[in-house]
Amino acid sequence: MFTGLTTGTQRVAMAQAVLAPVAAFVGAGFAGFDSGAAALYGVLVALLVSLVLVWRERESIKHPEWDQHRLFKQFIRTGLERLLVLVGLMFIGLGVLKLMPLPMLLGLLFAQLAWLAAATSRK
Repeated sequence: MFTGLTTGTQRVAMAQAVLAPVAAFVGAGFAGFDSGAAALYGVLVALLVSLVLVWRERESIKHPEWDQHRLFKQFIRTGLERLLVLVGLMFIGLGVLKLMPLPMLLGLLFAQLAWLAAATSRK
């Protein structure tokens, strides 16, 4: 199933997975356990949103027969799915789990910087 070839989206997801414990330790080191947990949750939200994109990307790669109209529909659908996952998980983090908002958002922002790293990499 996995051929060893990775796309930019897969590299971003891998980078975000590596950043998750880093964000937790940094948050916990600077502001305590609650902040570390909130930062970890923010990174994991970004990771799950990226994994939705990886999932749909792999699905599209498996179907080379799809035309541009089908791929455009898939693109729109994936964007909506990612938005719903993001909003739903942020609602759970803030409303249900009562996590601290600033560390959670900083963790999310920190994880999104992986997109910049992937965009500037030469690979």
